[in-house]
Amino acid sequence: MTRSHESRDGMVDHDAMRSAREQLSHAAYSAKNTALEYGNHFVAEPAKDLVGLLQDYAKSRPDVAAAWCFGIGLYIGWKLRP
Repeated sequence: MTRSHESRDGMVDHDAMRSAREQLSHAAYSAKNTALEYGNHFVAEPAKDLVGLLQDYAKSRPDVAAAWCFGIGLYIGWKLRP
């Protein structure tokens, strides 16, 4: 059984259509905000955690961190040379 927005005399019920439009708009807005929230959390938070972990490791073992930076820089420089 389908529900129509027509009253018994064949006229369209504008209030019901306006209400349905507002509900749909609110649901879409809510879904957009939820998606943005989750996107920011799952992209930004792990990156902050990783940077924090690397900073803590570099503070506790600066010699090893310096060796890694030198090695990575040497490798990138070797690959980028003309």
